[in-house]
Amino acid sequence: MPEEEKKNSKDLIGKTVVSKAGKRYGEVGDVIFEAKSGELIHVVLTNPTPYSEKLELEKNSEGELLISFSAVIAVGDFVVIAEEDIV
Repeated sequence: MPEEEKKNSKDLIGKTVVSKAGKRYGEVGDVIFEAKSGELIHVVLTNPTPYSEKLELEKNSEGELLISFSAVIAVGDFVVIAEEDIV
């Protein structure tokens, strides 16, 4: 990934998570990663929308909704996910 495309995890916090179709899921509250490899595993949702709460998404031990980072397809003003990769 070229240097100008790299993002710090702190840059993701607070961004709105939306699907390619424009459905809003909530906001990025945290990012879970593998400490040894640095691989990004999940995005933790805060302020989940009623739509995202109806989906059977994975939850952490605190009951927060998780979205697999492999579903993230773009990061800019929003974090865009491929909905078909999470449901």
